[in-house]
Amino acid sequence: MKEVNLIIRTADKTRKAEITLQRNNSGGDVIQAAVDNWALPLDTDYSLVNTSSGKTLLPGAALSEEQVKDGDILEVQPVLVAGALML
Repeated sequence: MKEVNLIIRTADKTRKAEITLQRNNSGGDVIQAAVDNWALPLDTDYSLVNTSSGKTLLPGAALSEEQVKDGDILEVQPVLVAGALML
């Protein structure tokens, strides 16, 4: 199985790690590992953005060669949800 070397970081850039993953890992696997390893809030949804291409990786999609290249930076970003105004 092919591997890819990546840098994973949080959106606020306070946490960063250089990792090697199998190409069959998914964006969701990366997010879950970041949440677990960095004790990120569990009550927040996250997206994974390849900052090199500006594209958001789908949680169920594998880390294909079209999606990520060696050395790319993947950023774990909280998904902001706006609340409704109740009158």
